[in-house]
Amino acid sequence: MINLETQYLGINLRNPLIVSSSGLSSTVDKIKQIEENGAGAVVLKSLFEEQINYEALTLAKGTDYPEAMDYVNYYIKNNSVENYLKLIRQAKQEVSIPVFASINCVSASQWVEFAKKIEEAGADGLEVNVFILPLDKNARADSYEKIYYELADKLNETISIPYAFKLGSNFTNLVGVVERLNAVDVPGVVLFNRFYEPDINVDNLNFTAAEVFSSPSDIRLSLRWVGIISSKVEKIDVSASTGVHDGKGAIKQLLAGARTVQICSTIYKNGFAQIKNILEEMKGWMQEHEFDRVEEFRGKLSYSKLEEPMIYERSQFMRYFSSIQ
Repeated sequence: MINLETQYLGINLRNPLIVSSSGLSSTVDKIKQIEENGAGAVVLKSLFEEQINYEALTLAKGTDYPEAMDYVNYYIKNNSVENYLKLIRQAKQEVSIPVFASINCVSASQWVEFAKKIEEAGADGLEVNVFILPLDKNARADSYEKIYYELADKLNETISIPYAFKLGSNFTNLVGVVERLNAVDVPGVVLFNRFYEPDINVDNLNFTAAEVFSSPSDIRLSLRWVGIISSKVEKIDVSASTGVHDGKGAIKQLLAGARTVQICSTIYKNGFAQIKNILEEMKGWMQEHEFDRVEEFRGKLSYSKLEEPMIYERSQFMRYFSSIQ
């Protein structure tokens, strides 16, 4: 009998498929649909520090009184956080699958207190999404990385629920960053974050947003690094994100060494029933290849398991496809 059970951040999941943080997980009704269609866990829509700060600043612009500005800042932040905590509490009452909260940070200090409140509200775990755009030409690369390590230290002192850092791919030494996170007891990483990206409308001469949803081809970047990180930093759990649109995509990431696989865009495009479709495709593949459990094939094609791991290191396109005219 096919068994899809797995463990992520020390938490037992009925399968490795997680619905990632988005509008798909912003209400209890949607979260219930996610559970009914078979997902192993859900990450709630993020609590955005950047957005809350922007809303507070926008409202505060209407007054010149410092006391009023302080009140607006206090009200916006605490009201946003309380609504988020309410969602966590309600979700935990309505569904049985693990519920991970998500915070989107631009600083290392302000959100640690909210992480404790998230734990007290009953979240099973926490996904920490940190990204600071490196704009200072005089800053050293490690000064930006230090923010991650400092935040990890503070989280370790404050909360006891497991957490994972959702990372971008733009690190000079990604393996080194993840190894350092592992050294400061970060239980897991999510590879990779899908950032907002600007585009330019050449007709209106305005900035606009680039494509919001991922495509199946986007799996290529995360697949490489899931295979490498899962081998190089074996004591940290890796969750694969971005570009998984079907069962084959999920299987690829598990073969590369991912403990879990996160999906989002494919649900927007195909509906919540796509969760069930992906799981059925995974079961069919496992049956065909005579695997009874996920652990029997997880990491089978990771960096350390290949006779020629150089395949993960190849980066020069023309060297391998120079015969194409």
